[in-house]
Amino acid sequence: MAFPAPDTPRRDLFPEIEPYATGYLQTGSVHEVWYEECGNPQGLPVVVLHGGPGGAVNPGMRRFFDPAKYRIVLFDQRGCGNSRPNASLEDNTTWTLIEDIERLRELLGIDKWVVFGGSWGSTLSLAYAITHPERVSALVLRGIFLLTRPELRWFYQDGASHIFPDAWERFVAPIPEDERHDLMGAYYKRLTGEDRAERERCAVAWSSWEGETVSVQGPSARPEKFAEPEFAVAFARIECWYFVNGGFFPEEGWLLRNVHRIRHIPCWIAQGRFDVVTPMTSAWALHRAWPEAKLDVVGDAGHASSEPGIIDSLVRGTDWAASL
Repeated sequence: MAFPAPDTPRRDLFPEIEPYATGYLQTGSVHEVWYEECGNPQGLPVVVLHGGPGGAVNPGMRRFFDPAKYRIVLFDQRGCGNSRPNASLEDNTTWTLIEDIERLRELLGIDKWVVFGGSWGSTLSLAYAITHPERVSALVLRGIFLLTRPELRWFYQDGASHIFPDAWERFVAPIPEDERHDLMGAYYKRLTGEDRAERERCAVAWSSWEGETVSVQGPSARPEKFAEPEFAVAFARIECWYFVNGGFFPEEGWLLRNVHRIRHIPCWIAQGRFDVVTPMTSAWALHRAWPEAKLDVVGDAGHASSEPGIIDSLVRGTDWAASL
């Protein structure tokens, strides 16, 4: 792997840009999916898959790509961000999201594109590539999440709690002690319940737990949006919905079992060494199953895409993909 020498200056984000087109994708169901395009309309197409599930795109995500080289497509997944209806779980699965990606590609007249995703976005990127390998020219991934039971137990039951015990206390506070043996199940019951006040309270607690652990800088670096009920309700409801259903995959470990279908696709992986949300175990397992993929371990970073080392790796990754 040809990574830069330790004394090479780190890359930073590209300048801010605005979309040249926006719209709503009709899905044939209750959902309307909001999308935008920016950069060079004649450039190399890339689709950005945000995290969560339940997150949303933001203007900073445009800046990982050279706007002179890339035609950048971003969209809010079902129930997220500007997509409608907000926080809806109806017809909202990994497979319907993959159908949306294909609908959007066809609507925009794109034959193949680079697929860029971090955290849950890496999960969806891998699932999309496995399902439609002929439509993917390269993958640029961050914070690998294979959506397995051990990963979910680590973050939502026993694991990350030992590193952030202060934040963990706030996370478990809304749940009675006799239900804490299954925190995902207890949260799911409340996030899908009829009590709006309890739903919002639990959504903020669920969302804030991720916000407080996302960076090596700790709780002080928590993004403000995680504590905002409007964002938190969609984020927590959809995330919990996907997790209690195992990502809607047909079997445990489905992504690794099917990685042979995409080993011919160029892939760059940026992984923080101290990622607590999606620990490096998963990136390493993917690398072992897919040795052709370029694994860039960022030694001073956690999970957040805003950390300097992760920005550097992802910008180098998108430049690399543009040069293939």
